[in-house]
Amino acid sequence: MTEKPETRNRKAEGRPRPEIRKQANGTLSRRAAIGIGAAGVAGIAGAASLWDFFSNWRASEAPADIFKGDAPKGELWDLWRKRGWVKEASHYLKLGRNVQCKVCPNNCLLAPGDRSHCRNKVNYDGTLYTLVYANPCTFHIDPVEKKPLFHFLPGSRTFSLATSGCVFRCLNCQNWEISQKKPEETKDPRGEELRLRPPLPSGFTPDQMARLSLFPADAAAVAESLGCPSLSYTYSEPTAFYEYTYDTCKAARERKLRNIVVSCGSIEDRPARDLYALVDAAHVDLKGFDQEVYTKLNSGKLQTILNTLKTLKELGVWFEIINLVVPTYTDNLATIRRMCAWIAKDLGPDQPLHFSRFHPQHKLAYLTPTPVETLVKARDVARSEGLRYVYIGNVPGLEGAETTWCPNCKKAVVERDIFAVTAVNLTDGKCRSCGTKIAGVWS
Repeated sequence: MTEKPETRNRKAEGRPRPEIRKQANGTLSRRAAIGIGAAGVAGIAGAASLWDFFSNWRASEAPADIFKGDAPKGELWDLWRKRGWVKEASHYLKLGRNVQCKVCPNNCLLAPGDRSHCRNKVNYDGTLYTLVYANPCTFHIDPVEKKPLFHFLPGSRTFSLATSGCVFRCLNCQNWEISQKKPEETKDPRGEELRLRPPLPSGFTPDQMARLSLFPADAAAVAESLGCPSLSYTYSEPTAFYEYTYDTCKAARERKLRNIVVSCGSIEDRPARDLYALVDAAHVDLKGFDQEVYTKLNSGKLQTILNTLKTLKELGVWFEIINLVVPTYTDNLATIRRMCAWIAKDLGPDQPLHFSRFHPQHKLAYLTPTPVETLVKARDVARSEGLRYVYIGNVPGLEGAETTWCPNCKKAVVERDIFAVTAVNLTDGKCRSCGTKIAGVWS
């Protein structure tokens, strides 16, 4: 479950070959043909043949639904560009005057004037642009435990920011007021420009927040001035504001600050690898372990998330997994056991796993909160499958739910009360009682 807030430009060189998908019988689907159009077909003249171009088509990966003709126009577009909130997108294909975004598996196919599934990208005259560059709709200073990250710089603060938009449509989204909004519904380019940079003001009015710009270098400077050792890209979905996240990660690295990505994990391999090369820690929502549930509950693809987790592991990025246990959707203990067995086998027994309690909201307001006993059983299952660091979240007062225990001597090495660290019994990342190394990034 995504945490709740308090209220490169890549040119054609080196891009992957176009991937226009075909149906099982080898023909181009009507939907794709309409989306590509004659100009798009003309744009693939460099391919050895049409068959060579269409050879990667798979009907099961048809582009996601988009917002036809919904791109900003006229004065609004001009104002957005003047603010610096428009930037050419990364990782996309030009198909004549049409474009296909390749950042996430939605693979949005946009004709001129169309808006992407995540609401944040538009095709303007044959070029794909992001509308959420340097215009966060919210930012806060959070304890890193709120992400949640329990094995990464415990007790530290992180400067957290988000824009509108998301690649998913989760029925239980707790931040739907921003994740399911267009940039134009959270920001306003009219009026006097306001650019945030140190020294910082004491606060902002809603009007000021709506027209505030926070460019990547400024975001890193703000985080440093606030004494935050890290920046977090969070609340909505950083994949949906990929270009802003990427450039801000670079600016943070230049100031020797850490980068944290809080994500649903739905991202294509190439952009993931580009971004994660600049990321120090990640929280990934593994929202279930069944494709049918992912389709109904989140509109996502399970295998993509599993691939993302493996990529993070391969690249050496510290990450923790959260699994929201939603009654009637993801509370099947047999499925939870399969998930935990996969984590232990493919990611390793030191992989932290957080089971989080569901609270009714958004489109699942009719459900009841997850029974605490279900969460305890899930934790028991995870431990029985060999996972060493398993936590229960969103249940204040449950003894030991958020404590990190030494897997060897069973002593508490980090104790927490909600988002506050109350005791740390580690020396150089090792248990003070027995010297066992505790997985994580502790300094």
